[in-house]
Amino acid sequence: MLHGFRTIRQSLKYASYLRSNVCTRGLSNNHCQTRIEDGVGVLTFDTPDSKVNVLNEEFGADIRAAFEELRDAPEAKSIVLISGKRDCFIAGADINMLASCQAKDEVKNLAEGGQEMIKAVEDCKKPVVAAISGSCMGGGLEVALGCHYRIALDQKKTSLALPEVLLGLLPGSGGTQRLPRLIGLPASLQMMLTGSPANAVKAKKLGLVDQVVKPLGPGVASPEELSHRYLEKVAIGVAKQLGDGSMKKPSRVKKSRLARLGHNLPLNNKYVRNYVCKKAEEGVLKKTHGLYPAPLKIIETVKNGLESSSTGFKKEAENFSDLAMTDESAALINVFFGKQQCEKNHFGKPQRMPQNVAVLGAGLMGAGIATVSMEKFPKVVLKDISDTALSKGEDMVGDVFRKKVKRKKMTQFEMDRLMSSLGTETDYSRFGDIDIVIEAVFEDINLKHRIIKEVEAATHDRCIFASNTSALPITDLAKVSIRPENFIGMHYFSPVDKMPLLEIITTDQTSNETVAAAVEVGLKQKKTVIVVKDGPGFYTTRVIGALMGEAFACIQEGTSPTELDKLFVKFGWPVGGATLVDEVGIDVAHKVTKYFLEVFGDRISAGDPKIIEELVQAGCLGRKSGKGIFLYGKSKGSTRPVNPVAENILKRFRTPGQVAPSGEDVQWRTYMRSVNEAALCLQEEIIANPVDGNIGLIFGIGHCPQRGGPFQFLDTYGAQNFVDKMRSYEEKLGFRFEPAQIVIDYANSGKKFMV
Repeated sequence: MLHGFRTIRQSLKYASYLRSNVCTRGLSNNHCQTRIEDGVGVLTFDTPDSKVNVLNEEFGADIRAAFEELRDAPEAKSIVLISGKRDCFIAGADINMLASCQAKDEVKNLAEGGQEMIKAVEDCKKPVVAAISGSCMGGGLEVALGCHYRIALDQKKTSLALPEVLLGLLPGSGGTQRLPRLIGLPASLQMMLTGSPANAVKAKKLGLVDQVVKPLGPGVASPEELSHRYLEKVAIGVAKQLGDGSMKKPSRVKKSRLARLGHNLPLNNKYVRNYVCKKAEEGVLKKTHGLYPAPLKIIETVKNGLESSSTGFKKEAENFSDLAMTDESAALINVFFGKQQCEKNHFGKPQRMPQNVAVLGAGLMGAGIATVSMEKFPKVVLKDISDTALSKGEDMVGDVFRKKVKRKKMTQFEMDRLMSSLGTETDYSRFGDIDIVIEAVFEDINLKHRIIKEVEAATHDRCIFASNTSALPITDLAKVSIRPENFIGMHYFSPVDKMPLLEIITTDQTSNETVAAAVEVGLKQKKTVIVVKDGPGFYTTRVIGALMGEAFACIQEGTSPTELDKLFVKFGWPVGGATLVDEVGIDVAHKVTKYFLEVFGDRISAGDPKIIEELVQAGCLGRKSGKGIFLYGKSKGSTRPVNPVAENILKRFRTPGQVAPSGEDVQWRTYMRSVNEAALCLQEEIIANPVDGNIGLIFGIGHCPQRGGPFQFLDTYGAQNFVDKMRSYEEKLGFRFEPAQIVIDYANSGKKFMV
């Protein structure tokens, strides 16, 4: 209570300050405004009609002009840089500007331009203070690094990062040169090699910011507005003291001798520096297998700058432009744009947005769906047939939130409030006002049919029924529905709180209003959404079917499960082929394989389907049962032991006299089959466009992100080269390698999938 009165008092006091304060207005252009207040030049940048500020040519020119005006103004003794947007300082460089570059020199000029702009800030004789609130990413953080003092507002959306590595790039406007000297070599490499963000408190601990400002509570305006104004007030106060000399620029010398050694030795001692960089390179190669050039270039650039400060910035611009011309960067940038496209509702805003959500089934999937819904919807009900099942589901939800509390992503109070709001039911008594029911029960069509009838009897006429099936045709499920226009598929991926993709499946009877509402629900759950048409396995499951079918064929021919896993990971998959089968669940794979055999015949399965059948009969169901192709227990080391029972089954099905395929053949056969199946889905209009195809596989099954997805790969590799390679495999291995007609057509015409 006292804290509440204190924050109100602070807010009223600050409001009085705002009314009494006098300032002089200065330059105003499209992105920036300047004013001089109490001897401090305040530069406020705010891109109109945009949620974020991004560094592009126009923004850069405007901020440069505004800064130069304040730099040259004699009445301004210091300068504050602050965003007019509460939730964004600068979100980074405009990727469109980079993507439009056709040559290396164009990219290099961009990098050098950014370096020059920030160097002008750094060299300014007047103290420059960055007041940071919201996202401060990439080039935005590089701007802040050029300032002499940094203040960050301690709010959820404040996040500082150099995420260029995620686009196959490196920080190109001085980040590789300034960050190591500021926070030390190990910490700076960690930030740049992972792209991981730091909140305000963590940034202060790292030495990335000099001061953290606590947010204000409610008052004469919203807490967010008052806190942002208060941040500006604090920044002006600090800048004034720096300008009049009553406060010195921070020395940033570590207090303890041990901390000083840890910071200074890697920077100044070449042997320690070489050791740190070597360990970083080893870590990168272990994780990426050399498939991503950017992390190694980051290490090289940082090391060069520490060895020769005179050439560091030049090397940074050169390496930045080199990376921008790589296929990997082009692929990752297209993934970035594709993800943005899949985070919009292309079906329009629904006339009636679902508010109340019910989830059927309190198992791993159901609990996960409830978890991602609880923070966004006022009412969430979790239903199962027993209190025991519901208790387990609640525990799974609580586990996710407890981890968030531990990582400071959520307060204990917020967790307690959310957990108390979750409704748990064994009947449909609270379903009268439910707007969308998401079913996540066992993959049994008769069970699902019974539940559909029960739900529709208990809900209002506008209620949407969404099935979280991974393979059962939505059209077949909807046959018992009395409201087929409200029926849709919503295929989540496990674990739901971590996997970003949501695959929405429509039937010929699904209304546009239902699709729009389902997409909006997915977006509120922070999902990346693709919408596909109903068909056997939809999109992702169908591609997984082709991939796993070829993987089993390779095992039958003599490739061991352990070797298969290694080959997959070295090619760019996040997990090995045999491990993928265990993760999906061998029992699930068995059901899907049986269904695919009925629909597609031998074209998808490739391997003998009796292998999976016998594995299931032997109780080898995958990770969830503790044993599948591998054993899951307390085994030490990075390699899990092969399950002896599974190994014996696989040996019995080994093709007699068959020479095991080469590692390269295993990699290309499995990958080519997955790409071809994706192309067939585009040809059959299961997916609407290549972008959805790329995003669906990358974010759903980790489809070798460095290649940008199947359609980006086809453009880079060449459609004709793909057809030729498929034909060569078709001659040896049969019709399952027949290339999709759409790829043949693109090869003949020279067209590209990604336009």
